[in-house]
Amino acid sequence: MKRLPALLLLVAARAFAADASAPPKPFTATLQPKAMHEECVKLDAGEKRKYYWKSDAAVDFNIHYHEGQEVSYPVKRDGMRGDGGVFTAKIAQDYCWMWTARDKPAKLEGKIEK
Repeated sequence: MKRLPALLLLVAARAFAADASAPPKPFTATLQPKAMHEECVKLDAGEKRKYYWKSDAAVDFNIHYHEGQEVSYPVKRDGMRGDGGVFTAKIAQDYCWMWTARDKPAKLEGKIEK
């Protein structure tokens, strides 16, 4: 009986890992002023993701990851209406693409794919 909880935790952890490594699907979001939207994915070192996005208003954009209390920004751009490219992870990490509306609402759409 003691093995059942441990087995359930292992199955749940593997399911979470599988979901985290799956590429996000196309997304849309409407951001109120100062609000943000994130799309996150777990990447191994050297793994790549092609991405593009556009917005009807300028937003601040970054790709970041957390290590404890520290936040690292491999990509950071302010006041953008769109961007795209290929991101290559230098280290294995959970990376997040993040958009923050400035002083007015912004309608956002994009895609992150393998």
